[in-house]
Amino acid sequence: MALSPTFHTILTTSLSAPSPKLPPSISSPQRFPFLTKPLHPNAFNLSTSSSASDQKWRVNVSFFPAFLNKGKDAKVLKQDLLDCIAPLDRGADATPDDRQRVDQLASKLEAVNPTKQPLKSDLLNGKWELIYTTSKSILQTQRPKFLRSSTNYQAINVDTLRAQNMESWPFFNQVTADLTPLNARKVAVKFDYFKIGGLIPIKAPGRARGELEITYLDEELRISRGDLGNLFILKMIDPSYRVPV
Repeated sequence: MALSPTFHTILTTSLSAPSPKLPPSISSPQRFPFLTKPLHPNAFNLSTSSSASDQKWRVNVSFFPAFLNKGKDAKVLKQDLLDCIAPLDRGADATPDDRQRVDQLASKLEAVNPTKQPLKSDLLNGKWELIYTTSKSILQTQRPKFLRSSTNYQAINVDTLRAQNMESWPFFNQVTADLTPLNARKVAVKFDYFKIGGLIPIKAPGRARGELEITYLDEELRISRGDLGNLFILKMIDPSYRVPV
């Protein structure tokens, strides 16, 4: 989230052994697709005659602008990230330099993540569209463009701990999964059913598992990193969407 790999690897499944023989459209389970020194006591003094209250006032003034700019900086970083990935066809057209730049911007945004415990936040609920990934099995750049999924989605519901990966034309495949929290922002993923063309159910192999960490979350954007080292950047499109139980 032939069956596209996209919906599997958004949740970055790691398979320990080859999967059972499946129809040609899903021939590869791996393709299924997320101050080093202390300050001197007088460091803030402007003169030896400064009072304690003057020192405190100066410290507050020094740090006040940085506090005000934190939210602004996050907005700027997010826009820089979106601008960087916009021409990259979800990562398919990215060069090594592009990928490095995107990862650097994502890391900076992750450092100011406003949602410290995403698995306890309603912001995670709903349907997300994948707008960038480093996963080759999702991007399928070795295929002609008309044989690649044009859009990929992932839905998560934290109350039911369910997830669903979906792809659009030309495959329309889906996969659902159970989530088990490992901490406040990381889950273990166990896939249960694939749906070929969105219609034909196939039970997932027991070893179809993975992990996903949500490293940035706000009302519009989510950044996730998988256990295979892939980066996933998604935008919210439907916060009311419910994953089938």
